Amino acid sequence: MKNFFLFTFAVFILVGKIFAQNTPSINRIAYGNNPKVGKYASIRGINLYYETYGQGKPLLLIHGNGGSIRDWRYQIPYFSKTYKVIAVDSRAQGKSQDSSDVLNYEMMADDFDALLTHLKIDSAYVIGWSDGGINGLLLAIRHPEKVKKLAITGANLVPGTSAISADGIKAISADLAKLRAANQDAATKNTIKLLHMMEIEPHIPLTDLHKIKCPVLVMGGDFDVIKPAHTLQIFENIPQAYLWIFPESGHGTVHRYKDEFNKKVLHFFTHPYKRPKWVDWEP
Repeated sequence: MKNFFLFTFAVFILVGKIFAQNTPSINRIAYGNNPKVGKYASIRGINLYYETYGQGKPLLLIHGNGGSIRDWRYQIPYFSKTYKVIAVDSRAQGKSQDSSDVLNYEMMADDFDALLTHLKIDSAYVIGWSDGGINGLLLAIRHPEKVKKLAITGANLVPGTSAISADGIKAISADLAKLRAANQDAATKNTIKLLHMMEIEPHIPLTDLHKIKCPVLVMGGDFDVIKPAHTLQIFENIPQAYLWIFPESGHGTVHRYKDEFNKKVLHFFTHPYKRPKWVDWEP
């Protein structure tokens, strides 16, 4: 019996090694902590960390609140086959440290504009998830020349229950209360700063969406923390926009529907914007 268990364990280890050797590179590349491609850009008073993968037209990836480059682990290997992917740790997140007390979405949008300028990129395709979607919208509003096409998922224009579910608001408030009652070390203060920003921002008027010149793919989950009605409102106020609501999905569309998400965004990037007529029944 003992020999049987030893044999079984040896087979398990062997199979594990074979599986690891044949597992896609997504599990072997330390996205967000890859010294081979990671660099810092000294811009706007901070060192903004970014990693670059692939060749081709530039594609900027912007993660959500409290996230990092690793959040794009299902998108980087897919899009880097076609694009030069620039994945960034936003200000005060990941490896892009920022000790200041002030933080808002406009600052981050201007960071991305400065990064593209630093990299001598006139314009780029952009994908933004959650807060990254907010940053993408502001980048297209404040620096329209920098955005060729924009794909966003789970973005909001305002704080509060008109855009965010009641459960989402309660979760943010509860987390802030716990953190404010805890020991105020540097990491805790930084997390409070990030959550407080979500609590009071953004404030993007619908009229600002009318200024966006590039095509935009607006996405969200049907059970997203961002209310689908709010996502619809964003879509309705951008001159050249498409809408895609993922079924049976919460806020994590880029993970839950990673394959469909990637294909849909790639199709959007590679085909000219066309607004079909309501009488167009043919595919």
